[in-house]
Parts: sequence; structure tokens; C-alpha cells
Amino acid sequence: MEFLDQPWFYWALSVAIGLPIGLIALTELRSALARRGSALARPVELLRNYILPLAALLALLTGANQVSVHATPVRIVSTTLGFVVLVLLLSGLNATLFDSAPETSWRKRLPTIFLDVARFGLIAVGLALILSVVWGANVGGLFTALGVSSIVLGLALQNSVGQIVSGLLLLFEQPFQIGDWLDTPSARGRVVEVNWRATHIETGSGLQVMPNSVLAGASFTNLSRPGGTHTISVSTVFAAADSPDIVCATLSGVATRLPQLRTDARPSTTPAGATEYRTSIPLRSPADDGPARATFLRWTWYAARRAGLHLDLADDDFATEGRAQEQLQAIAPALRLTGTEQQLLLPKVHLTRYGAGEILQMRGEVPTQMMFVMAGRVQLTTSDGADGALPVRTLHRGDFLGQSALTREAVTADAIALEEVTVLQIDRDDIEDLAMRKPLLLKDIGKAIEERRRRVQNVVAAASGQASAVKATTSTE
Repeated sequence: MEFLDQPWFYWALSVAIGLPIGLIALTELRSALARRGSALARPVELLRNYILPLAALLALLTGANQVSVHATPVRIVSTTLGFVVLVLLLSGLNATLFDSAPETSWRKRLPTIFLDVARFGLIAVGLALILSVVWGANVGGLFTALGVSSIVLGLALQNSVGQIVSGLLLLFEQPFQIGDWLDTPSARGRVVEVNWRATHIETGSGLQVMPNSVLAGASFTNLSRPGGTHTISVSTVFAAADSPDIVCATLSGVATRLPQLRTDARPSTTPAGATEYRTSIPLRSPADDGPARATFLRWTWYAARRAGLHLDLADDDFATEGRAQEQLQAIAPALRLTGTEQQLLLPKVHLTRYGAGEILQMRGEVPTQMMFVMAGRVQLTTSDGADGALPVRTLHRGDFLGQSALTREAVTADAIALEEVTVLQIDRDDIEDLAMRKPLLLKDIGKAIEERRRRVQNVVAAASGQASAVKATTSTE
């Protein structure tokens, strides 16, 4: 019973019982937070590994052993405990306020320099309290000197500090993010880096480093916001005699097949003057501006000549009668044509060209004419069941496509020009007349249809088998 009257007994008993229980409880709490991926796991670990043992040691020194709080060992332990508590406060505030903040909240938009300044201020106040309370130091004079020095430096550097503050306010507002496209008075490009002093913009011809204070004091356009609204406008000129409706339909048709086109929108074309037309093309990203504009103008050159239009007021002298007759003679053996039949068919054929990347026929459409490849290469592709394409065959000079025009069946493969392609087109009615008078030609076309269909089926089956094998191997591993 004499132990109960000793002043150190209850302190030692509290530490002997409370320390193991606290360690076990904090260990379980830390494990639960870690499994959930919580940012609070780090502060709890600091509390378990450092603060609780140091607090227990301090209690044993001052309570159980009755060591004076002014003794050097007690001050050292108190200083260490105070420093760890300061680290815990910083870690806890960061975990509770910023790590779990929603992407659109002000906490997520807060520039890192603000956080660094706040951390520095909290550390300064914490260290001052430790020096004052534990070591009895007079820190009032130090804070007074620092305050006077800050005022003097602020007055001397007010212009520079003003620029930094304006840049920091711009960062806090965050009118743009990394990856956004900006159109500023001095640069147009993609934002690749943002810091407290400047914004780095990749313009395509170099890296433009623009101070944030300049952006804060000027107006600029964020081409990436709101998302899914970026559109370019391309102007073209046609002859006054060209039908406006045909011109608008041709230009919109070309824009519809652009690979950079945004899938949830459609382009439109409107007359902008006597001979000028303006086509609005919705794109996925401002990064597609250059390629989309170049491809549109290139394909428009070919599409205008196929439609008999006069782009830039120019005439097309490619499809001459002599050139068409020469190409018709080249395919005469395949169509089993005699000399007289060639002369009769010559006015009904049309020689035209397609640019690289243009689609000659699309999967699912019913062709209205047969096309014979006279120059260049055409790639036939079919769908793989997802968003990809499977190569079926490459057509060269003398090959043809659109043979299902006779049977009014939809084609099963896309035809894409790999380079500039010259084709000789024959309408469905003219091919039907030839096929009715030439049973062997009809048989050849039927064989070609079956061979093309069988080839597409084999390619799709092979791709499906390969995908199944890869999936089975992955599941086994």
C-alpha cells in the first residue's frame, strides 16, 4: 500500500498501461486508413511512432522521476516533441484540406507557393513558441526586426512583388490548365508548364515563356474551354457560275470525312460573298487545326474537280477524251469490249482522281458505279468489331471496286486511297447493259463479288481467332 502514496506511482502506471494500448489502437487505425488509401495514414503514423513515445518519455521524466522542467534532458525531449507535433500539424492540414480536395474546389486550385508560404509561417511560429516556452528565449525583438525588414523590402521591391502577386492571383483563379490551348496577343499554342512566375506555351515553332503578370493584365482566349466546342473556319473561292447548293454540299461532304472531325458534331458550309464560301469544322482539339485545314483544302481540290466545280476559278483539263479513251482501252479486255463497244461506251465513262487518304467507297453503302483503278493504290479495309480496321487487300492498276452495284448490295469493305489514285468510273446502268449482253462478263463479276466477300470473312475470322487466343493466354497467365 506504500506504493499508492508515492507521487511517481500513478505516472508510471499510466505510462505502463496507456502506452501499449495507445500503440495498438494507433496501429490498427493506421492499417485501416492505409487499406482505404486515406491521406490521414501518414499523420497517424507520426502520432504512433514519435509523438506518443516522446510524450510517454516526458511524462516519466517530469512526473515519475520528478525531474525539473528546466533541466536540459527535459528541454531536449520537449523540443523534439514540439518539433514532431509541428510536423504532425503540417501533415494533418495538408491531408485534410488539400489531398482530398475535389478537382473543382478552391483548395485544389491554390498555387503551391501559397502553401509553401503558409508552411513557412507555421514553422516560424511553432519554432518561436518552442524557443519561448521551453528555452525561455525572448523572440519579441526578433519578430519586430523581421516585421520592419519586411516593410522596407516590400517598399523597395513593390513593382517586382506586384508582378509576382498578380501572377499568383492568376494561378489561383486558374483560367487554364496544363494541356489547354491559349490564343494570346503574342503567342498561340499549348500550355506545357505553369509556375509562380511564368507560363510556358508550346507554339510549334518554339517555347514561348510568358510572365504571369502579362497574362493577368491582358485578354486571351482559352481554346480548350468549354470542352467540345473548338471549331475552325476555312474559306474557299469558287466560280460565280457554280451552283451554291452544290458547292456547299461538296464542301460539307469533304469536311464530314476528315479524320480530325469531332464525332458528336457535323460541319456546315455557308456562302460568305459573291464567290467565297466558309466551312465550319468542329474538331477534337486545337492541336488538329493545322492537319485538318491542310487535309480539307487538299481533298477539296480533288472533290471540286470530281463535281465539275471551279475551285479558285480554275478549270480542270485532266479528263480529256483522249486520256479517257486510252484508259478505256486498258480495261477493255477485262470488260470483254470490242472496238465498236469501246466507241459507244467512251462518252459514258468518266476519268477522275482521288487524293491520298480519301475514301472511294464506305462500308455499308450501295455503290452506283464501278470504278477501275488506273493509277495509284487503294486499300480495302473492314471493321474488327471495335474501333479498328483490318486490311483486306490492296488494289493496283487494273483492279476494280464497286462490283456489287449490279446486285444492289452494300459493300463490306472501305476503300481508301493510299496515294493519288486515278479511276475510270462507269455508271450502274451502263454496266448492266454490258453484263446483259455478255454472260461471261456477268459471271466474272459474280465471281469477283464472291471472292471479295469470302476474303473479308476470312480476315474477320482470323482476327477473331487471334483475339480469342490472346485473351485465353492472358487469363491463363
